[in-house]
Amino acid sequence: MVNNFQNVDFFLSDELVVDPYPYFDALRAQCPVLREEHHDVVMVTGYDEALEVYNDPETFSSCLSVSGPFPGFPVPLEGDDVSGLIEQHRDSLPLSDQLPTLDPPTHTDHRALLMRLITPKRLKENEDAMWTIADRVLDGYLASGEGDVVGEFAGPFTLYVIADLLGVPAADQEEFLDALQRNPHSAGAGVGSTEGEAIAHNPLEFLYGKFSTYIEDRRREPRGDVLTSMAAATFPDGSQPSVLDVVRVAANLFSAGQETTVRLLGTALKIIAERPDIQQLLRAEPNRIPNFIEEVLRTESPVKGDFRLSRVPTTVGEVDLPAGSTVMVVNGAANRDPRRFEDPATFDPARSNARSHIAFGRGIHTCPGAPLARAEARVAIERLFGRTTDIRISERVHGPADARSYQYMPTFILRGLMELHLEFTLAPSEA
Repeated sequence: MVNNFQNVDFFLSDELVVDPYPYFDALRAQCPVLREEHHDVVMVTGYDEALEVYNDPETFSSCLSVSGPFPGFPVPLEGDDVSGLIEQHRDSLPLSDQLPTLDPPTHTDHRALLMRLITPKRLKENEDAMWTIADRVLDGYLASGEGDVVGEFAGPFTLYVIADLLGVPAADQEEFLDALQRNPHSAGAGVGSTEGEAIAHNPLEFLYGKFSTYIEDRRREPRGDVLTSMAAATFPDGSQPSVLDVVRVAANLFSAGQETTVRLLGTALKIIAERPDIQQLLRAEPNRIPNFIEEVLRTESPVKGDFRLSRVPTTVGEVDLPAGSTVMVVNGAANRDPRRFEDPATFDPARSNARSHIAFGRGIHTCPGAPLARAEARVAIERLFGRTTDIRISERVHGPADARSYQYMPTFILRGLMELHLEFTLAPSEA
């Protein structure tokens, strides 16, 4: 198996977009910390080794978190401590103002600001609204009897949910949908792409413009709404962040959280539609849906991996890494490490340790929107079950059961379906 992949470039391979898991297994079989030869990236495919990296932000900078080897660092990383070079050139790196790429202490302050925007009270209010939002989007999706659940339900549903969480006025939400989902440059733009053009057409530009207007307006004229709460949020020391600081945090939550949750929903519904046994189990025992979602996250992590840059010489999994090493923590591989998960390639909705996956990362950069994503997936599945009696894969679009054809996102970071066409039998109440 190992020899089959020695000449395959993970970062450019169309073959591995469709199914990266044999490649991940082959790397781990050689060593769970292994330098690939095409772009000089250290691939961390082991579970324990991944935690070593995630839990050591002092050694590993997140400055390359979302770009990895493309375009790479702008200057040679020489010496036994490249911390100074990182700070000197940080602003020239892609998406350098976004939370995932920040290091302490800046990251600490901005993450604390984010947690002031998504308080437990606000998350509870948002979850209450999810049920209404799900039904509103399903009204249109279910009307035809079949359709692309990714583009026609999961995308709009997650966008409306995050818009509600952040208080985007209802009158503006269709504009957000047009800009972020109907725009051909929006889906996955700049994420895991080797093309500079994709980064240039980033939807963050739209989000920055809209939220800057909102925050400036609420600071001038507070209204007692969610956006006013955002405008009034402070750093831990009580100081007021700039408008841009608030906007960056809101935009990151909006774009990153929505994109990954759409992929989570696509995978979950594919499994439900492909596996009648699992679908029947979840319909009969809906209390199993939360653990089912964790197993979906484990087996098909929406984020294949996250990048780090070693500041100083270090050791991971007994492998020595020099300063300046680009490291990819491969969540999609670590979550299938047989040392951690028994029979890891088998989907088991009752797996007892499914929730110990690292699909949301670990350490200081653990995804702050994880509770939101879990709630969105649960509500979406429950409402689909409540309004249908059966959900099936469209053989007209994806082919028969023994010859399915699916298109996956063509990036080396995100993992998920571009489309998923379903057929369904409506519940009697829908007739």
